[in-house]
Amino acid sequence: MRTKRMIHVAAAAAAAGSLLVACSGAGGSSSSGGDGKSINVLMVGNPQMEDIQKLTKSTFTKDTGIKVNFTILPENELRDKVTQDVATQAGQYDVATVGAYEIPIWQKNGWLHELSSYADKDTSFDKADLLKPMVTSLSGSDGKLYALPFYGESSMLMYNKDVMQAKGITVPEHPTWQQIADIAAKVDGAEPGMKGICLRGLAGWGELGASLTTVVNTFGGTWFTKDWKAQVNSAAFKKATNFYVDLVKEHGEAGAPQAGFTECLNAMSQKKVAMWYDATSAAGSLEDPSSSKISGHVGYAYAPTVETKSSGWLWSWAWAMPKTTKNADAASQFMLWASSKKYEKLVGEKLGWARVPAGKRASTYEIPEYQKAAASFGDITLKSIEGADPANPGVQPRPTVGVQYVAIPEFQDLGTKVTQEISAVIAGKTSVGKALDDGQKLAVDVAKNYQ
Repeated sequence: MRTKRMIHVAAAAAAAGSLLVACSGAGGSSSSGGDGKSINVLMVGNPQMEDIQKLTKSTFTKDTGIKVNFTILPENELRDKVTQDVATQAGQYDVATVGAYEIPIWQKNGWLHELSSYADKDTSFDKADLLKPMVTSLSGSDGKLYALPFYGESSMLMYNKDVMQAKGITVPEHPTWQQIADIAAKVDGAEPGMKGICLRGLAGWGELGASLTTVVNTFGGTWFTKDWKAQVNSAAFKKATNFYVDLVKEHGEAGAPQAGFTECLNAMSQKKVAMWYDATSAAGSLEDPSSSKISGHVGYAYAPTVETKSSGWLWSWAWAMPKTTKNADAASQFMLWASSKKYEKLVGEKLGWARVPAGKRASTYEIPEYQKAAASFGDITLKSIEGADPANPGVQPRPTVGVQYVAIPEFQDLGTKVTQEISAVIAGKTSVGKALDDGQKLAVDVAKNYQ
């Protein structure tokens, strides 16, 4: 059943590919041909990726002679595009940003180059410096690395300190979700046009699905029990979803059903919301005075909880090399550089130390300049990453690893379809009960493949 399911996933990815060609951008239309002089890199459109696009030509290309053709896509489009390319072995890209979810699945299918040998040969890369959670999440069943981390993250609460001070509110360092809901109500409208909180409402297993699943975990819910019984319409899952939906609808950002990471980052940085629960990696952008109106005025707290001691997710956007590449040597040079201490120093000196793609190396947190720039969020970020437990993120045993996802191929489709229903609830088009009942049917079908 699992083999048949993977064939179905690959076929669906291939079908989706034709719809995405128009979005491919520079360098995405053809292979670089195996000449070793240029490589095609597919990236998610996050600030850290935009930074490396700016810096590559004047540094990496200048030093190596290797031209890098970047394609940058929004997260949901990126996931479809990279799955289509890798699963069907189309060979369009030499390097792609993927995450902890894809690596063990794709490694098992034989779709990726192992990268430990490249990292071991490059002594300046210092593989031993990589944080253990990042290494574990990006390794295959053989213990080898199949992706190199660009940056790592957990999740946390970010808030406008000026608004809290004006309202006489002290945000706990370890808040509960009820405390955050109460605060959101108090600060909603604190400034003209300002909403209480931003929470992802954009459908997608890695968008709304990521933040919602951490809430489900700490409310005592899960997608599946250890023996693969679907729990999407269970009492705990329903309670968590109702809480999340109600909070967004009552005190959340404008246009919430279309708001993902990027939209919430903009809302927080432009002072349109008083709080935001999302990735720890967002802090660098919020503290960048060139693009953020709230720089220097952001407070940080650990991910809110209910029944668990912690609830932050664990993720890494990382560089992977499809087996189909004809430019392995050039691709590996780029990946090693992009994940190196040298690149972090380059970002710090050229763009500002708060913008360093952190969360992957222990040494990053020992750099005096970074310590100063990240004084308000660095410690919470590192402790949240180290404290995340993908094997036991909730109150009951799990059938697979993963804090904000279930590490099976089918979850990409399941999580996206269920979050489409929940996003529709936020938009006022359906109810939580119906959305989760529909999701339960889908989850039951997936569970049959593993029971």
